[in-house]
Amino acid sequence: MTIVMDIKEHYRSVFAELENSVAGREPAWLHGIRKEALARFEALGFPATRDETWRHTNMAPLRERTFQPAEAVEHTALDPGIRPPVTGLDAYQIVFVNGHFAPGLSSLGDLPPGTRVESIAAVLRTDPASLEPYLARQGSYEDFVFAALNTAFMRDGAFVRIPAGVALEKPIHLLYYSTRRDTPVVSHPRNVIVAGSGSRAVILESYAGPDGTAYFTNGVTEVSAGEGSDIGHCKLQREGRDAFHISFTRLDLDRDCRYGHHSAAFGGGLVRNELNSWLNGEQIHCTMNGLSLVDGQRLVDNHTLMVHAKPNCESHEVYKSILDEHGRAVFRGRILVAKDAQKTDSKQTNQALLLSNEAENTAMPQLEIYADDVKCTHGATTGKLDDEALFYLRARGINPEDARELLTYAFASEIVDSIPLAAVREELDHVLHKRLSF
Repeated sequence: MTIVMDIKEHYRSVFAELENSVAGREPAWLHGIRKEALARFEALGFPATRDETWRHTNMAPLRERTFQPAEAVEHTALDPGIRPPVTGLDAYQIVFVNGHFAPGLSSLGDLPPGTRVESIAAVLRTDPASLEPYLARQGSYEDFVFAALNTAFMRDGAFVRIPAGVALEKPIHLLYYSTRRDTPVVSHPRNVIVAGSGSRAVILESYAGPDGTAYFTNGVTEVSAGEGSDIGHCKLQREGRDAFHISFTRLDLDRDCRYGHHSAAFGGGLVRNELNSWLNGEQIHCTMNGLSLVDGQRLVDNHTLMVHAKPNCESHEVYKSILDEHGRAVFRGRILVAKDAQKTDSKQTNQALLLSNEAENTAMPQLEIYADDVKCTHGATTGKLDDEALFYLRARGINPEDARELLTYAFASEIVDSIPLAAVREELDHVLHKRLSF
């Protein structure tokens, strides 16, 4: 109880400092949202293992630390010890360091007319009306405590708006770096992505930071994809082993939209990703894929929700984990088909490959169906490398180590190959071959 009260007092104090620092510089509607979100955070409290959706993820290591807000510091170069999450990517790139916009590291070039890729903090100063219909309207903080925390304390992030009918020739890269600090810091990045009707784009959201230092990234991404749009959305997480990474992503998809979300979690000590997709029109095709590589004492927890609100839509979901040493993975996936969502076709798969006797996977696939004319399936498998497949490769002259690496890579390749950016696929190939060398 003392720890809980100390946490609440800490955040009340930090919130008061935030209010003083932004007084008169933010619109009144945002101030009201912040106060509502803080109240909701205090009402929900930090999750504990007695909470059903957190039963397999112990948040005590995060709850017992006090993180200070990361302050904005001008950066023209990064510590060379921080590895970039991806190299060789030709993209419109907006960079944030410790949650704050870094113009000296960004390279937005000549965006198509009407396309916006900007710092949310800057937009709130110069054109807040353009953000008001979207900011904190979908990234719900009613039920997810860390979304409430982000909404109360968000300072910056990316505002991406693609006009109707625009097809981007290059991807948009939202790049978040955390740097080594003397004290543990927290950042609350907020992304708002609005894709107009008939637009085409690929967006990469990536996170990186150093090993050997504790920091907390608590992000929220809100996506609105208009009628007939075709959007690829990749998330690459390669933060340090002592980092805490929690994210909440809300997708709102309109009629005839095609949306693909592809995530890879290769870093962080304690990672929780919450991904909610709402199919709000007919003839939507939504894909959600995820790959986690978990070793040491690390934990990666993926929770997904796929809501079919209208008829004649398809969704496909595949999440895979490769677990070594004492690594742990959790997957909780829920497909909800509304009463009127007839002709729904939805598939959900979770697979875990255990490379160690101490590794552990927890899978909780769920179907909740209120319509009577649907095709919905879900399934989960957890196991080790197939002995017969290993024997087959060894019988053809492949040594045991190479055989294990080959089969493990083949397990991951379904997710890697689905990613729409060649540079990201190549980067993940490199990481997998390096980390899977037995």
